[in-house]
Amino acid sequence: MHRIPTLALLTSLLAATGCHSPYVVTTVSNHTAQPIALLEVDYPSASFGTQALAPGADFHYRFKVLGSGNMKLLYTDSAHQDHKSNGPFLKEGAEGPLTIVINDSGVTWQPAPTVASKN
Repeated sequence: MHRIPTLALLTSLLAATGCHSPYVVTTVSNHTAQPIALLEVDYPSASFGTQALAPGADFHYRFKVLGSGNMKLLYTDSAHQDHKSNGPFLKEGAEGPLTIVINDSGVTWQPAPTVASKN
């Protein structure tokens, strides 16, 4: 009979301690007038992407950084031209927002996610 109050107490304590798993919340935006046919974002130990990104559209993805290394964006435009853009260096445990904007003049990455300090 004492298991239910104990379980409730344990759940409350876990919630109060602020268990936190760092991750990077990414938005890739197509600010061109043409669709992007294929898009891939590489980050340390993995990658993500989409088959198509319409003009003015956003693609959202959340990931956990395992390992360290540079990010890279690869995409193919509507004229079947391949493009590559090197992104920020990420350390394991990096977290925060990251916006990747593809426009007619190139690609911008803002801001670079950071590693949270441990208190």
